[in-house]
Amino acid sequence: MTAAAPAPVPTITGALGHLTTYNAAAAVSTTTAVVRSATALWAGALTRTPWETAARGALWWSTVLDRRRPTWHRPNAIVFSTPYAHLRDFTAPEDAHDDVVPTLVLPPQAGHSSHVVDFSPRQSQLAVLAAAGLTRLYALEWRHATAATRAVTITDYLDVIDRSIRRAGGRVNLVGDCQGGWLAAIYAALHPDRVHTLTLAGAPIDFHAGESVIASSTRALTGALGLAPYRALVRAGGGTMPGSAVLANFVAIQPQSEVARQLQLLENIDDPAHVERYRVFEDWFKHTQDIPGAFYLWLVEHLFHRNELIRGELVVDGRRADLRAITCPLFLLAGSTDHITPPAQLFAAADAVGTPAEQVTRRTAQGGHLGLFMGRDALREDWPPLMEAVYALSTGHGSRRARPAVADPGSTPRLPAP
Repeated sequence: MTAAAPAPVPTITGALGHLTTYNAAAAVSTTTAVVRSATALWAGALTRTPWETAARGALWWSTVLDRRRPTWHRPNAIVFSTPYAHLRDFTAPEDAHDDVVPTLVLPPQAGHSSHVVDFSPRQSQLAVLAAAGLTRLYALEWRHATAATRAVTITDYLDVIDRSIRRAGGRVNLVGDCQGGWLAAIYAALHPDRVHTLTLAGAPIDFHAGESVIASSTRALTGALGLAPYRALVRAGGGTMPGSAVLANFVAIQPQSEVARQLQLLENIDDPAHVERYRVFEDWFKHTQDIPGAFYLWLVEHLFHRNELIRGELVVDGRRADLRAITCPLFLLAGSTDHITPPAQLFAAADAVGTPAEQVTRRTAQGGHLGLFMGRDALREDWPPLMEAVYALSTGHGSRRARPAVADPGSTPRLPAP
């Protein structure tokens, strides 16, 4: 059997047209955010003394500059380690012998730390999975690339996933977020017997589907210059792709989110709850980590540029990663306004795998890309029913209702995020 037909490859002209339109809309959104906040700030300043206004500005600036390293919030232990990844076991001691298939989470790997899956004590994807009954729970932590690990390849990452699954018992529910999602799909295609269920969230499977800024920019750059710009970035990073460059790209794609978040902080600088929410997000978002250069260039060439996974042409170590080999239950979660991975890029997996149609679940969360993994709405409304279904397939005890793991946020404002 062959893979489903991928979306038509966008032309350079089409890619440039999309980028021009997108950037124009982003400029309008940024200007709107500035005007709205400036109006609110000016109205507030009229009710304060010049000293009070200056003090608020100084507090805002010190908060913007005060960054901390992200941390894990749920108790865990590193059960094995390589120079490029840790396997962390989040299973509580009292749950170690639960009659449920183990679950392994593959976090995103796009210049940020893996802590996004345990974002905060109040917003944790891992907590939601455990509350759904998936108590034998593991997550891989991708480590910061160094000169010693700059040559790490796709083979190395697939090997560490395989070692993790063997360590967990030999067969798992595999959950992949964003880049962790296409990595999970490749692994499942190569080792279908080791994957009990497959859940992909915000994961590009057809990299050319939908309207994606990343896909358009890749098409424009590679069409004009090949891989030279990406190789230059890796050379500049000493053999690694700098996480700071990835962050700069995220901010450039949606500058209105960055501007609105900083101005929102200034408006609410005297609200301790808002300041804390801002700190938690910025501590994760602005703490970057580098990516092994060999791995990064491989994914740009074979996935972003050539789109080989959905085309059925991807070969890893002499083996074709045929998505039709995946026959386990498949759960797909997309973001309605995801500009990094449009829903079409993820939902293409449904027609490419060998899983029967009745065992494929598609769900669309309201919101953007990062919100899929750490947003309170997705964690409260979308992840629980998906993970309840995974639990029902993973135990002899039947279905169960997930315990609430994310508190009702009430009317607290959302932080603008990509």
